[in-house]
Amino acid sequence: MPIVVEHLEQATHQDQQDLQKIYRDAPAWLFEPFSDATQLIGECLEDGSLIAARFNDRLLGAARLQRHQNAWRLSHLCVRNITRRRGVAERLVSEARRMALQDNAELRLQAPAGHLEAQALAAKLKLPLDVD
Repeated sequence: MPIVVEHLEQATHQDQQDLQKIYRDAPAWLFEPFSDATQLIGECLEDGSLIAARFNDRLLGAARLQRHQNAWRLSHLCVRNITRRRGVAERLVSEARRMALQDNAELRLQAPAGHLEAQALAAKLKLPLDVD
């Protein structure tokens, strides 16, 4: 069964649990400007900017995707710890890039300044990086 990327507008109880597991092991800097995972998840669900990777009815990864006229910004990308290094992040980015191109926009990775992890991810996925 393939990994399906979807906009998450409403989260079931199971989705909420999965999202908490996804962000449980995330470094604190990943949540900026939000205070924690709960605030990040809640506000992104509310404004419709949360995308998620689903496999066998469970969420494995998530990210915030903000749509602007010429450039879409992908941020807060995180994959559940036990699922990392299996292509989930690449699938999320690939699908976000496809959606942006369909809307004649460029996809850019957005991250706080000075974080080597974000720079490495942007280079690996061949995404322009915007730093805050």
